[in-house]
Order: sequence, then structure tokens, then C-alpha cells
Amino acid sequence: MPNVILVTGGHGLVGKAIKHVIDTEPVGSRYGRKEGETWVFATSKEADLRDEAQTKALFEKYKPTHVIHLAALVGGLFMNMKYKLSFLRDNILINSNVLHTSYETHVDKVISCLSTCVFPANIDPPLVESKIHLGPPHESNFGYAHAKRLVDIANHAYKEEHGCNFTAAIPTNIFGPYDNFDLDDSHVIPGLIHKCYLAKKNGTPFTVAGTGNPLRQFVYSYDLAKMFIWQLREYDDVEPIIFSVGENEDISIRSVAEAIVKAIGFEGEVKFDTTKADGQYRKPASNEKLLSLIKAGGDPFVFTPFDSALNDTVKWFVENYDNARTGKEKLAAAGAARA
Repeated sequence: MPNVILVTGGHGLVGKAIKHVIDTEPVGSRYGRKEGETWVFATSKEADLRDEAQTKALFEKYKPTHVIHLAALVGGLFMNMKYKLSFLRDNILINSNVLHTSYETHVDKVISCLSTCVFPANIDPPLVESKIHLGPPHESNFGYAHAKRLVDIANHAYKEEHGCNFTAAIPTNIFGPYDNFDLDDSHVIPGLIHKCYLAKKNGTPFTVAGTGNPLRQFVYSYDLAKMFIWQLREYDDVEPIIFSVGENEDISIRSVAEAIVKAIGFEGEVKFDTTKADGQYRKPASNEKLLSLIKAGGDPFVFTPFDSALNDTVKWFVENYDNARTGKEKLAAAGAARA
């Protein structure tokens, strides 16, 4: 029987990356398209997954055998701090509808995408999968983190009550082509890339929010896509698994900003606005479980070097600026609403 893999959030950063890998890796290879597979990359235009009826209609349309669930209300640090209820409520609705519809339609497997913000704020490093529920998450991600934690709880409940093959991935900070580069609600790397691009274009200083001291683990979206494809085909445990570079490969925001300055060719002044919040200083996550399992099933996993991945992301952004998600689509919508 052919497999139909439905990717929710299919036109987002990770969805686009999975499509890129599936389309460019050799057919039949570990990360390439397999014979008999049909991949569907669904968008919010097809269905508002907060709505149960629309979710069911989407599943009825494509009849997926497998689901990679990426759709979510997401944003950067300041968006998460400002809209805690929206991030909590919308994501609970999305996740509940996708998981329950998957159960009702007898989907063989569901992989949901979580985040390292689900981990407790005050816990001894490194972050490992068994520590998710040992304390409250950081206040800055309170709504989003709790909604994502509930996915892990639901996965276990569906497994215990109905035998469902539901699991989850926990990526660290993702970046790459097709990211959201909006200045107001993007994550750190795409936001800084856009700021630096405009600073060069306008001859103004490049201002980075915070001290630049916090350390983060960044994972390239094309690497992450391969991990999702591996998990889809080779990992069947309900326990979530961290997708990340090594815990000692974290990079300071200051170093990221410097790398972006170099990649864009910015020669102006760089400022750090220390009146803005930094968030957590460091939250190293262990990828030991991931690497041991991938190696056991085939060749060891090789990550793309950070500078190479960043350069490719900057190059994509510059070449696709007119079509990239930069916030201009919100301005156009606001203008249409006023017309």
C-alpha cells in the first residue's frame, strides 16, 4: 500500500527544507524519496488547523498514512512574551485537532515538532529527553512551551489508550532558507539577517537586541529535514528525541551577529541594545541519543558547518528578498483592509 506523508506547515521553514531534501537526495537513499511515497506539503490556506472541521476535511482530502506535524503559531522572544495566551490557545487547538484526527483516521505514524523551550527553566544542563516535565518552563516562553509540552503528554496518552504510533522531535534553534525574516516576530538569526541587510542598504547602524552574550545551539533546516525523514522511517518510540548539534557547539548571539556582518558585507557600526531582554543565558541540549540511533541504523550523521549554512541562508535571503517573508505581506494586508 502506498504511503502518503502529510506535512502540516508545509510551506514554512522546516516544511520547505524537507521538500528540498526529498527532491534533491538520490531516489531510494536514506533521505531521498522512496518508491510508492506521496508527499503532501499542506499550508494554512488549505485548512485552519485550529478548526476541527477544516482539519478533518484536510485529512479526508489526502488520506495520509503518515503525518509530520509542523504547523504552529510561532514567533521570537518578544512575540512569545507579549502574546502568551494566543500562543497557548492556538497551539493547543492545532495540536489537539491534528492528533485526534490522526487517531480517528488510523494514521500509521505522527511526528510532531516541539522546541527546547519545553524544558524547565531551572534545570541542570544538559537538556535531555527525560527532563521535560521536571519543572516549569522559562517565563518568556510560558504559553508556547506549555502548549508544546502537552503534545508529549498526548502522545503518551494516545499510545497507552489506543496504541497510536505518535512521537515528537525537539529541535534547537532552526535557521535556513524560507525562514520568517520579519523584523518584529522572527527568531534570532533571520531577524538579524534582515536588520543587517537593511543597515547596509540604508547606511545605518546594525543594532542587536540584548548584550549578545547568550549562547544558543543552531541547527540548519536542511540538516533538520534529514533528521525528520530518518525519524519517519526508522524511529518508532513514543519518547521524543532532541534534534541538535552537540551541547558544546553553542554559539553566542554576538558571534552570530559578527558572522552575519561578514556574510552580508556590512561595514558600518554594530550596536548592542542592552536595554532589551536576553532571555535564558544558556540551555545546552544533548544530541547523544539522536547520534547513537542514527549511527546504529546507517552512516553517522554529519552536520553542515555553521558558517557554511549561514552563508547559504544569507545568500538565499538576498537573492529572494522580494519574495521572502519579511513583514511586508502584513503591511499589504493592512493596507487592503483600510482600502
